[in-house]
Amino acid sequence: MRVYGRFGRMVALSATAGLLAAAAGCSGSDSTEDGDRKTFVFGASDDPKTLDPAYVSDGESFRVIFQVYETLVALKPGTTEVVPSLATDWTVSDDGLTYTFNLAKGVTFHDGEAFDATAVCYNFDRWYNFKGAQQNGDISYYWQTIFGGFATRDSDAAPESSRYASCEATEESVATLRLTQPSSALLSGLVLPAFSIASPKAIEEGGTDLTVTGDSIAYSGGFGTRVVAGTGPFKFVSWDRGERLILDANENYREGRPQLDQVIFRPIADATARMQALQAGEIDAYEGVAAADIEAVKNVGQVVERPAFNVGYVGMNQKVPLLQNRKIREAIAYALNREGLLKAAYPEGAEVANQFLPPSQWGYNSAITGYPYDPERAKQLVAESGEQNLTVEFWYPANVSRPYMPNPQAVYESFAADLEKVGFTVVPKTVPWTPDYLQSIQADGKGQLFLLGWSGDYADPDNFVGTFFRETTAQFNLTDPGIQGLLNRALAETDQATRQKQYEEVNQLIFDYIPGVPFVHNRPLLALGKNVVGYQPSPVSLEYFKIVNIEG
Repeated sequence: MRVYGRFGRMVALSATAGLLAAAAGCSGSDSTEDGDRKTFVFGASDDPKTLDPAYVSDGESFRVIFQVYETLVALKPGTTEVVPSLATDWTVSDDGLTYTFNLAKGVTFHDGEAFDATAVCYNFDRWYNFKGAQQNGDISYYWQTIFGGFATRDSDAAPESSRYASCEATEESVATLRLTQPSSALLSGLVLPAFSIASPKAIEEGGTDLTVTGDSIAYSGGFGTRVVAGTGPFKFVSWDRGERLILDANENYREGRPQLDQVIFRPIADATARMQALQAGEIDAYEGVAAADIEAVKNVGQVVERPAFNVGYVGMNQKVPLLQNRKIREAIAYALNREGLLKAAYPEGAEVANQFLPPSQWGYNSAITGYPYDPERAKQLVAESGEQNLTVEFWYPANVSRPYMPNPQAVYESFAADLEKVGFTVVPKTVPWTPDYLQSIQADGKGQLFLLGWSGDYADPDNFVGTFFRETTAQFNLTDPGIQGLLNRALAETDQATRQKQYEEVNQLIFDYIPGVPFVHNRPLLALGKNVVGYQPSPVSLEYFKIVNIEG
């Protein structure tokens, strides 16, 4: 089970000479070759994997997909509020099993085909009928997260059952979605670009073949690489992997033509190289501004904060005998100087976390105040625990920077020193993020203490605490009927006020159990050129380029 997000995105810390050379070759000529055309150049950390929305879960793919395709429901810019998109409105049956979507009329796909309820149901039925390699968790992660299984189960790793029952075009502009069991997270989940509605004609003409070999995925079909057709504000033009991906404004976009004429995505893996490209005027924006680069970026442009919608935590594996002792887990919670860490190693705006849910997410329990830094209390709990051997492995990842953990080694060193002060013997264990760290922690359950985190995919508390604790996972090995039962009831509950109380209660149960110590809700930084206006950072990293403009 994958237990990591946001969209599996990572930013490598190292850079090759070739990547730096490629960055240096990103001249600002794109803005001048086309005369007065307004071109917005985004410095991405990598190429998209494919532009077939259903096949990916990474941020770089979704950033492009979000401009080309649309979903039934969307987010109000800069927020996690669900608003109409291709569906103008919808109703939900009292039992939570039937969703009726009234669709926008007069909309066409980029290939000229009509958007209607038949096209919507074609997409849902396609996803439900994935077979073979398509059921790989790295391919159809978000379908499995929101809907569970498939029409047939070809993979032992795939969920055994599905929440999806059917989709019916009850009228030309009415799509009726039926579930086998209620899921109150459904609407929030449908904002994900994985549920983008694509042209059935483009899917059929391009083909969707893929092969999975070990950790390698090859997208051999033409849909998503050469043939791309959504209903979004920008249309696919061309893609030269490793160099640039070009989109043009959709002149017939249903909400009106975007202000930008063209958007270009340029892959520049190294964060320093992206900053240098911004300084040279070669790109207009990039994500992942390092704390040390803030002033340099401000000299040539703008630094904007993404709202905090993530959590970094020290996890505790319950299969480790030492960590099965609650007094030891509580001692660790009191021993960690989280506020001191944030002051030393995080940019301004980072918040100390006291639960696995960010404060902006409904369901947050404001009555929980956290475990304050108290090394004397930690020593007392260690003495009361009766444990004699206080040696523990502490895992942290190498060669990666995450939104909630820009410098994993700095976090480890700070917390390891805190633990040693109260009597623990800390054994460091570090391996590369990909593929060793996630495999070791999430799949193999090798971690004892470990650093991990999560950036929210969509605005529902199940995406945080449900992801971690609704089922027993290898990383935590937590089996608690009270916590897990309440989380499953909350997911199926259709009354919002009841769900609010259920998540507040479960957050208290998790806090009391201490399966880990949340320590930060960070505000990732983006860099923009001085002339960029209208860019609204999204809590879930889904920014609308249709509202962006370049002045001057």
